[in-house]
Amino acid sequence: MNLLDTLVKTTSIPDYFRFMNREELEERVREVKARLGKKLFIPGHHYQKDEVFQFADATGDSLKLAQYSAENKDAEAIVFCGVHFMAETADILTAENQTVYLPDMRAGCSMADMADIFQTERAWQELIDLLGETIIPLTYVNSTAAIKAFVGRHHGATVTSSNAEKMVKWALERNKRLLFLPDQHLGRNTAFNLGIKLEEMAVWDPILHRLETRVEIDKIKVILWKGHCSVHENFTVENILQTREQYPEMNIIVHPECRREVVALSDYAGSTNYIIDRIKESKAGSSWAIGTEMNLVKRIIHQYPDKHIVSLNPHMCPCLTMNRIDLPHLVWCLDQIDKGENHHVIKVDAEIAKDAKLALQRMLDLA
Repeated sequence: MNLLDTLVKTTSIPDYFRFMNREELEERVREVKARLGKKLFIPGHHYQKDEVFQFADATGDSLKLAQYSAENKDAEAIVFCGVHFMAETADILTAENQTVYLPDMRAGCSMADMADIFQTERAWQELIDLLGETIIPLTYVNSTAAIKAFVGRHHGATVTSSNAEKMVKWALERNKRLLFLPDQHLGRNTAFNLGIKLEEMAVWDPILHRLETRVEIDKIKVILWKGHCSVHENFTVENILQTREQYPEMNIIVHPECRREVVALSDYAGSTNYIIDRIKESKAGSSWAIGTEMNLVKRIIHQYPDKHIVSLNPHMCPCLTMNRIDLPHLVWCLDQIDKGENHHVIKVDAEIAKDAKLALQRMLDLA
């Protein structure tokens, strides 16, 4: 079977599932869940559609869901409702007798795809030639298993948006400089919060294969990979100014994957869980403009009708790749598992998994 045939086989959903109505699809999920019981575990990321999110056995961010999967020893089939890199992390952390599935193999992450292993290895050699053995790599968990493995081999660690400051401190205690992959905005915002000046941060452009810096090379402390979240980068200063004008008393809260100037003008910035908890704990009647993914914003609006909540960008669409998994694909995946067929399996190469786990474990040891 050639590559095209493989892609068609793993992404083309049978018409049977497309033509089922929502009630039939939901009933099929309930039937399979009841039949498989504890052998089936469905983790659901915060950004998933409600039609899928409702069936999640656990909800949260990508790393927490991977940890839940590993802790759930009875689960033989883990149907990860998220994107490819999340399912990879789950496979890395789970046991050999557990199989991780992704209902739609097209569900990826544009940010993770902005740093591939070939670009990274080439950049690393160039940077070592320029700066010597003075660099330690960190990667956001929103990265491929291959990038996590690269970081693990080079004595670095993974980070989340919740613990990024702790991990950047950890890295800079171990070497003079750090390379932060693949999201430049999280890296920049985190380093800035720790007192590192913007001019002490350089950007590595993997497309043009060059280091962009405003100072002499020996003054660089942080090298930021030129990657970004396609959703969070679309929140702008103009969005903030318009919100301030329309709702002067409104609190603006954003994710640190947003641009530096957006974070600087906001009232609060933090991880997805930080945003959820901050709004949950706020007073009834308070007003919030949220700068993060639209499926989550809509869910928060529905959960807290006693608060005035809007998206910071009212024209924002849900993340296109996060939004891939829908009820028909979930049912199709569950139907295959129920029949004992192994399609849509996410399996990380053993050597890559070993090194990636090193990077993950270094972070988890500091938690």
